[in-house]
Order: sequence, then C-alpha cells, then structure tokens
Amino acid sequence: MPLTAHDSPARLRHVGISFGRVAHWYDGLGEFSQRLGSELAARAPELRARDGIALHYHLPVQWHGRFGADVGYLDLHTLQRFVHWRAQRFALWHTLHQHIRLRAPIGTQAWIETVHDLNFLRTKIGAKRERYRAQLGRRLMQRQCVITISQHVADEVRRELAPLQVPVQVVHNGVTDWSTRPRTSIPSLDDGVPFLLHISRMAPNKNIAALIDLAANWREQRFVFAGADSPYVAEVQRLLAEGRLDNVRLVIDIDEGEKAWLYAQCDAFLFPSWTEGFGLPPLEAMYFGKPVFLSRLTSLPEVGGDAAAYWDEFSPPSMRASIEATLAGWTAQDSARARARAQTFTWQSCASEYLALYRRLLTA
Repeated sequence: MPLTAHDSPARLRHVGISFGRVAHWYDGLGEFSQRLGSELAARAPELRARDGIALHYHLPVQWHGRFGADVGYLDLHTLQRFVHWRAQRFALWHTLHQHIRLRAPIGTQAWIETVHDLNFLRTKIGAKRERYRAQLGRRLMQRQCVITISQHVADEVRRELAPLQVPVQVVHNGVTDWSTRPRTSIPSLDDGVPFLLHISRMAPNKNIAALIDLAANWREQRFVFAGADSPYVAEVQRLLAEGRLDNVRLVIDIDEGEKAWLYAQCDAFLFPSWTEGFGLPPLEAMYFGKPVFLSRLTSLPEVGGDAAAYWDEFSPPSMRASIEATLAGWTAQDSARARARAQTFTWQSCASEYLALYRRLLTA
C-alpha cells in the first residue's frame, strides 16, 4: 500500500512536494517535475529509514501512483488557493514552480519555492507587469528559501523583486541523457533527408519566428520543429502555410522514443530563445554530441558554456552563415566537448542539492 500522511509514525518529519495542476510531462516544467520527482522517490526508502523524512507528492489524482509506492500522494483542489487544511502537519512544503498558486497546508513549519524564470518582465507590460511583480514578491517573502534554476534567474530575482529579504539558492537542473534510450523513428521524416532541429514547448518567447524566417530564406534545407502542443502551435502552422514552407515539418506531442530519435538524426539543434530560466533541450542535444546554436540571451550562455555556438542577432543570412561555418568545421573533439558539457548537469546532483536544503531546513 502507498504511504499516506495518516499512517506514518509520529517520529517522521513530513515533507510535501507540490507539482501543481500538471496536465502533461512534455514541456520544461513537466520534465523538471518528473525527473526531480523520480529521483527523490528513488531515495524515499533511505530518507525514511536514515533521516526520518517521509515524502508526499501533491498532484492531480490521475498521476497518483506514478512515482511508486514509497511516497505518499495528496489530493489537489482549486480551493487550496485560499485555504489548505490537512490533519497531518508538514515540517516542510516545497512548491516546484512559481506558477502554482496553491497554498501550503495549515500548520506547515517551513515553505520553499523554486522559481524557474521571471519571463513576465518581458511578456507583460505596464500596470499588469508591476502587479504581477508585486504579487510574486509578496508571495516569496513568505518563504523560508527561494531556489532558482540558474544564476541568471537568481540575479534577476534579487534585482527585480528587491527588497526580497529571503535567502536565494541556485540549484541547476539536471539533464536526461536521451542518447542511451530506445529510439522510435518518425516515418514521415525517416527518408534520409538531413534536417536541423528545434524542440520546445512552442511559445512566442522561443523565437520560432526567427527560425521560420530562416527556413523561408533557406528553402533547400529541411527544418523540424517539435514539442508539446500549445495555443501558439496554430500561429506557427499559419505562418508556415502563409509562407508555403514545405521544407519545415511540424511534429507535435512527441514521445520519449521519438525525441531520442530526432536528436540522434538531426545535423544540429537550433534554439534562438528570447527568454530562458535554464534551457533543457540544448543540453539534451549536446548529449548526442550535436552542434547547438543558441541566442546569447538570459541563461543560455550559462548553460551552453563554450560548447555551444551563439547568435548575436537573428537575420536569416547571419544565422545561416553561422550554422554553415560551424557545421563545416565540426570535429569529433567538438562532439566530445558538447557531451562533456551536458554531463555536468545531472538529476542525481540536482536531487542531492535539494535534499541537502531539506535537511538543513528541517534541523534549523
């Protein structure tokens, strides 16, 4: 039987981890939540036996049981935005991202939150942006610690939400090594024609428009855009149809095997994003030793380091010239450097840093 908050020994310290209203696991937040949740669940028996810590996952009922029987599962309800009552008291509550508005249960002793980005600074304007800034700042002031997924986000939090008198700690995301996973070919692309790949959650901030302009000016080159379905997909489809870009293939809601196949088959990975809190897909591509092209904005230089190529501007001629020059000179040594860069970010180390923080707060 799965662990519950009610049948655990009184000596245990209960830690709740809120995933929020997760609908799928395909985008960046889903990947982060799933991988960190899985890594922590794998350590749950040891945590319980050695440290007296019991983990409980707060997420929609359709996902209860997804992480095995060594963690408890807590129901999620919209009314928890206003009040969250449970008979069990929690020593620590961890909100996994800043879009979760649900409260910690009444009586929780310490509450921490992971902030993935401050993209609202670039996507909202005027009074709406300032209202969001004020609301986020007030929420985070009630936390015992704020965790950010990159130094870039930590710097933004300290600068843009000042005066935030709460400790801020950087814990880099891990990256899944898809190069070792089974691969599932996509028949419509399995024809031997080389392609350049972009994978994202399909949103305006990913700067897909720049890739569409590049494809329009490089008709002999095939491009593949892949990722989770989103409201912006319809706009991408409209732009592709309007430009009659038959050299671009759009592949939506790929599974893990298809993702691995796409990374393995592509000639290079393109990620000209305007705003990133971290940036998992570029590092996933690096695990395959692929050339990766990034914008030089927000957190991407922190993630890509010297193993990536960077665009300083997004005109099609400039982007194309950078790609062609890098591919012409790409060597096995470059592939090895890309793999080594990706291997510095693991979910094991990510989970270990979170657990160290949990232990510190539980003994404070």
